[in-house]
Formats: sequence, C-alpha cells, structure tokens
Amino acid sequence: MRRLLTVGLVPCWLFIGCFWSLARAGSFTGQSDWARAVPVGPGATIGTLVALTGCAWLLAVLLQPFQVRAVRVLEGYWDRWPATAQLAGFLVEMQRRRQLALRDKASRPGAASADALRRLASRPPVEVLLPTELGNALRAGEISAGERYGLTTLSSWPRIYMQVSDRLSRSLSSTRDALDTAVNLCWSFLALAAVLAAGLYDEAGVRWLPLPALVFAAVAYKGAVTAAQAYSGLMQVVFDLHRFDLLEALHHRLPSEREQEQEVFGKVSKLLAGLRVPDLPYEHGRQVSHPRDADGSAET
Repeated sequence: MRRLLTVGLVPCWLFIGCFWSLARAGSFTGQSDWARAVPVGPGATIGTLVALTGCAWLLAVLLQPFQVRAVRVLEGYWDRWPATAQLAGFLVEMQRRRQLALRDKASRPGAASADALRRLASRPPVEVLLPTELGNALRAGEISAGERYGLTTLSSWPRIYMQVSDRLSRSLSSTRDALDTAVNLCWSFLALAAVLAAGLYDEAGVRWLPLPALVFAAVAYKGAVTAAQAYSGLMQVVFDLHRFDLLEALHHRLPSEREQEQEVFGKVSKLLAGLRVPDLPYEHGRQVSHPRDADGSAET
C-alpha cells in the first residue's frame, strides 16, 4: 500500500489533474476557458479533489502490474519492435563511442581521468551496451554484481535477496522506490506533454506549455539514472555480503578456498538455470526448522 502511494499515486494524479483541467476548460473542442476549470465553492473543490484522487488511485492500481515494463522500455529493450530496432542500433553505437571516449580520457593523467574511471565503473562492457543511460546503469549492476563471483546475477537475485539483512533490505526497497517513482514521473510528464500539445495546439499564447513538461520529464529521467546507479551499487553489496548465505540456504557446501568460489558458484548458476549438475555437493549442515532471518537472530 505504501509503495503504491509513493510510486504510483502522485504521477497518476498529475496526469489525471491536467487532463481533467483541459477537458473542463474545453481545450479539446475549441478555445480554452480556464474559468470553467476552477471549482466554485468549497464543496465543489472538495468533491473535485476526491474524484481526481479516486481516479488517480484506480489508474495507479491498473498500471502497477506494468511497472517492470515501464522501466524496461526506458532501459532501451526495443529490439523486438521493428519500428524502434533501427533506432536502438543507432543509439547503441552512440553509447559505444561515448564509452570509448571515456576509456581514452581515463588513460590520460590528470584529474579528468578519475572522473572518467568513476563513470566507466557505472557502465557495462561495450559488447552489452543498451541504447539508454538508464539501461546501462541497471545492466552494469545486473552483469557485475554476481558475475564477479561466478553467479549469474539475474537468476540468483530473487533467491539471494531473501537472505539480506533488514537494514540492507530497507535500503534496497527505498532505492528501488526512488527509481520506480522517477520512471513513473518521467512517463507522466511525457503523457502530459502529449495531452497539452493535443489540447493547446491551436492556441498561440499557451502553445509553449508542453515544453516545461518535457523538461520535467528529462529531469525525472536523470533522477531515474541516478537511482539506478545507486541500486546497482547495492546489488553488488548484496553479493559481497550474502553470497555464502545463499549457499547455506540451498544446502550446498561452502568453498574451502577463495579459488574455488568461481567453480562452486558457476555450478550453482547452472543449477538455478535448470541444468543438471551431478557433481555439486548437497548437505544439511544445519538443522533449520524454519527460515532463518538474514541477521541470524531467529532461533534455529
């Protein structure tokens, strides 16, 4: 419920409120009469706010199942659509050139090289670049968090997430909420720009109003990129601290030497992918009668 309020309600309310104001003012059928959009009296104002909030709540509930899709579209997963596949290839090439320029800058001595190295750390390898900054910020975490230890991040993440401590879980949830909120605000402002353009295209005095909406959409997108970089960093922390908790939860033997990590976690990744791994030891090292919390505070 709290997540729905913070992530979905405000962006939906902005869109519903703007659309209602344009419709009440008659912007879609002729010249806008903004006086008609203002409720007359306290009762009408309260009724309007309640109705708009109810519509925004309903829209937020309807759109919640599509949250992952909303993020993935902004990430740049456009290859499946013929209309955008060519654009995706063009943007990936731009991202590749930008990354090569950063590598060149990082190789030079000076203060600029430190900034270039920091920016390179938040980007994935050249061969797996996506068309957008948001996509590359999230992909950097997806392919580096678990892969450093031999784990496939995407297949192991739902399982290792259940092992994290309460403090880390709150940080992850907070950062993910910030990311999803920024993404939803970006979509909301883009929709506002389209609605404003459709309603005010024949009114020269206010024809500029879609431009601020586009600016706010760009700001929201930049915020989403920043939140995605923070989320990717937290994903790496999860694997740093809890990769062995995953082995214990799956009842597999811990590696006795650091050199064995890649081998053991590689086998676990194959197992999680549905492949048969006959030489992966399976043992009940602990008698666990119920799920142990990540802080180890539950009784066993």
